[in-house]
Amino acid sequence: MPDGHPRPGPWPGGVPVPEADPAYRQEGYGQHGRSPEARQYHQTHLPDQPQRPDAMRQFPHASQPGGDGRHGGAGEAGARPEQPAAVAPQQARAPRRPAAPDGPVPASAAGTQRRRGGRPGAGEARRGHRWAGLVKGVALCAALAATGMFVVRGHQALAGLDRSPAAPDTAATAPVAAGAVPDAGRVVQVVAHPDDDLYFLNPDLRYSISAGHPVTSVYLTAGEADGINAAPAKGSTAATPPTGSTAPDKPAYAEARQNGIRAAYAKMATGDRSSAWKRTSVPTKGGGHAEVDVLMAKPQVHLVWLQLREAGHGHADVPDSLHGLWDGRITRLESMLSSGTPVKQRFAYSKDQVVRTLAGVLEQYRPTTLRFQDPTPGRYPDTRQYTDHQDHLYGARFVQMAAAAYAEDVRDRPHFAVQNYVGYVNGSLPSALDPQEAKEKLDSLDTYAWLDRQNHCGSDAGCGDLKISDRPAGNRWTDTVHYAGGTGTNWLTSDEDHGLWAFAVLDGRVAVWHRPGPVGPWRGPDLLPGAGMDPGVSAVTLEDGRIAVFGTRTSFGARPADYRREVVHTIQRAPGTEEFGEWQSLGTPEAADETSTSDISAPAVSVDGTGRLAAYVRDGAHGLRGRVQQADGGWGPWERYGGEDLHGAPVTATDGAGRRIVLAATTKSVVGWAQPEPGAPLGRATATGLPDTTLPLTAEGREGGVRLWFRKPGSGNVRTALLTAEGGLKVNHMTDLGGLNGFGSVTASGHVLAGRTAGGQLGSEVGPGRPWGRSPLMFVGAPSSTMTGRNLVSLAVVGLDARLYVTSSADAPDAYLAPWQPVGPRNAAP
Repeated sequence: MPDGHPRPGPWPGGVPVPEADPAYRQEGYGQHGRSPEARQYHQTHLPDQPQRPDAMRQFPHASQPGGDGRHGGAGEAGARPEQPAAVAPQQARAPRRPAAPDGPVPASAAGTQRRRGGRPGAGEARRGHRWAGLVKGVALCAALAATGMFVVRGHQALAGLDRSPAAPDTAATAPVAAGAVPDAGRVVQVVAHPDDDLYFLNPDLRYSISAGHPVTSVYLTAGEADGINAAPAKGSTAATPPTGSTAPDKPAYAEARQNGIRAAYAKMATGDRSSAWKRTSVPTKGGGHAEVDVLMAKPQVHLVWLQLREAGHGHADVPDSLHGLWDGRITRLESMLSSGTPVKQRFAYSKDQVVRTLAGVLEQYRPTTLRFQDPTPGRYPDTRQYTDHQDHLYGARFVQMAAAAYAEDVRDRPHFAVQNYVGYVNGSLPSALDPQEAKEKLDSLDTYAWLDRQNHCGSDAGCGDLKISDRPAGNRWTDTVHYAGGTGTNWLTSDEDHGLWAFAVLDGRVAVWHRPGPVGPWRGPDLLPGAGMDPGVSAVTLEDGRIAVFGTRTSFGARPADYRREVVHTIQRAPGTEEFGEWQSLGTPEAADETSTSDISAPAVSVDGTGRLAAYVRDGAHGLRGRVQQADGGWGPWERYGGEDLHGAPVTATDGAGRRIVLAATTKSVVGWAQPEPGAPLGRATATGLPDTTLPLTAEGREGGVRLWFRKPGSGNVRTALLTAEGGLKVNHMTDLGGLNGFGSVTASGHVLAGRTAGGQLGSEVGPGRPWGRSPLMFVGAPSSTMTGRNLVSLAVVGLDARLYVTSSADAPDAYLAPWQPVGPRNAAP
């Protein structure tokens, strides 16, 4: 069937899913005045650059989580977010580029950083003459051009040469113009309970629905809990629900939660919570039946209810649950049918049948983006309890296994990317959303919670979930969203011939895209051998010019206890070749899955001045662990480097002297480690004194030190600071750079900053004093950028269609981003 349409079979359908047609447009955002201190700093440190300010907004930091039966318990609910504080003036902007390392360079490009991960050497000088001609040509044309728009046209011409050999059709590789809409792709998201999507996957869910993308949400369990649809025991003065009773009724409570979800989705999609749904019972590949709901006014929105029994407790030992089924303590998990469902036949699934059912859903909907919860959320250090609901954890592992089976067994399908989401522990992490985005997220929960008690759904079971009606925000869960992996920004890199290499995980394997030279044709995606790769990989250039790719890999094993995540890497066989070696394992610092649910971060990797690699992860005890390459090429043991309360993934880069600096976020600040000299062990954990962040960090060697970028909690503004290691780790010039109130990682190369904006599109700033712009692209994971040569920045994202999109910009004050170019054909099949 064509993309965007349901496949034939027993599923309800035949209803065309329209192509996305959101009213995206390139937007510029106004500037605000700088403070006198900022102006003075700017004149001192950036005399040749125009100024750019943006407002800073404060947002309160809040409480720790508790525990509940259904969501860990009533104790985990939290108050609605406070109102934001008044807007404060922006601080000064720090420089983004180092001083020129080797001779005079025009002021517009002085000191541009070389490609990410590279180190200076003779090769740079040898390559200079090859690049000089192109640089001179661009400079001459720029001098003749009447305006800076010539830069755009020049990059359009370059983009026109970058044709994928796999896609001779011009339309398949045409640049995406500023106002054009890229392929929307198809999103499938799987959660354990009704409302997990609203609490933990939003605002990404709302962005996709608002953009008109095909979205299917799958609910593993009925979410029946204790069967009582009422506010917590302290009570509410609102009218009595239509049931007229608080006696336990699990089928009715399951129906009420379904009604609340349908209302929330209908309101997000149409503005009317009462918009009609078509509800159908369909057989599954696991031998049972599922309810499938199609929103009639927006038929690209589907809900799939598998209606299995839930655990009823966040972490207690409940064998009759997804956890018990995964571990083999029960052989089959029974259904829990809601009172209003069109499914009438009861059923029970074995572990294999759950996997086959989910794989069948994926085969039906053919996602290009698969969203689900965190399969390795870890444990609290003091209580050793899961940091997330056990249904979330083990439900996610069922999805992992089903995705692996789907990728292996189904050939006629598109490539797909995966995004995982942090759960309950969000309540103890800094808020990632600005106040308006948090309000929009809370509005969906308000609808789901059925605050007005009006029987708009015509059901005696109720039209929403009254258990959360006193505090729909939960434990600050509507203030934030955090990705469990896929936050690294080091997956695009350039080689010594100015070719580009991009690496991402598709179908559980590492995909490689390659453009030889500055204007060669793109190739890819080519999938490297080896399955089980987790979202997010990093690329680093070795001393001899080869590229090494690092990530983590999940294996299931024959027994439940064999579930395992480990750090792996592969190295290019020779510089410039598209052949990579076998995956090599560095193991894991976690001795057993049961100890911390295999909770390790993606590895942060860098090469120090001696040419040795090192890989660092955050472990399940929230400390830093690492392995360092030895002189003979082997690897030392996993070492403990200390630190506590670390969250997210660490980052690392080397300074101008070749010393490695490692940085990691805590809930309140950033902690750092530095080599006293290249080749030496890391020094002790050092408090940087930086303010709290929203966790994802980006680091790059610049200006003789390592520059760090991160976001301000409750705002989305991008901040930066320079860290130096001479005489111990020190922080210099922390600056607020503004932004478009988004969340997640930002990437920085040369003049270019880019990251996710409010609304989900990619936002970028192409130089100090320039307004931030918004592209039409919505994407998975994090953007990545790199210097291509000395005067060109390349930027890339993986779209929701699991397709690579690239653009470029001259590293000059008046440059613009070229139109985005999709690589290869539309993602219809591998």
